[in-house]
Amino acid sequence: MDLGLTDRVFVVTAASGGLGRASAAALVAEGARVALVARRGDVLAEVVAELGSDRAVGLAADLADPATAEAVCQLALDSFGRLDGALISVGGPPAGSAVGTTEEQWRSAFDSVFLAGLRVNHAVLRHGTGSDLAIAWVLSTSVKQPIPGLAASNGLRPGLGVLIKQLADELGPQGTRVLGLMPGSVETERVRHLNSLSDDPEAARAASEQSIPLRRYGQPAEFGRVAAFMLSPAASYLTGCVIPVEGGALRSL
Repeated sequence: MDLGLTDRVFVVTAASGGLGRASAAALVAEGARVALVARRGDVLAEVVAELGSDRAVGLAADLADPATAEAVCQLALDSFGRLDGALISVGGPPAGSAVGTTEEQWRSAFDSVFLAGLRVNHAVLRHGTGSDLAIAWVLSTSVKQPIPGLAASNGLRPGLGVLIKQLADELGPQGTRVLGLMPGSVETERVRHLNSLSDDPEAARAASEQSIPLRRYGQPAEFGRVAAFMLSPAASYLTGCVIPVEGGALRSL
């Protein structure tokens, strides 16, 4: 199946590892080109080298800086002459309980999870070329149900899920698609870190896997392939939806 991604250009954030890196690799494998942004400049350089300098460029920067979103979109245009969309991944806020999370931590989480992603979304709208932009947000299964110990994520992700629906309503008439993805337990640094907070990380992982119908954690590449499809012209009638990539773990439809 040809996804129609050849020579299309996407910004990918949090691209030095995990879901962002896997999504960038999947896009490039389908013929797209990518402008990557991440804080870890040394690792990001390795990703660019791995994908090929004719297919990928990198910007070592923090999305918490309001200038970063504009800069990476401009990098895409300067390097490849067009911009067709983005995969917006902002990582996850620290673990904590609802009553134990301070007001400062809530504000920091809102800035890093909500505003940082929204800045990228809006920068792509300003700089995007063509009439069929595609923007996909990486969210979490906490859009649908709370995850124990992740109060900030539980508080913010559902709002972003509804915001995606509203953005799709507002931008659909001009041909722009906005979508979300809900990764569950995928083998990333973030998931390994959350397991490490348990007294017995191996037992925590085993219990988590038992709650997944497929009885295993997902691999980043499995998520990346879904992301590439969602951003592609092959998914041209998908917008305003949030797709689970979680091995069947969610108990809601």
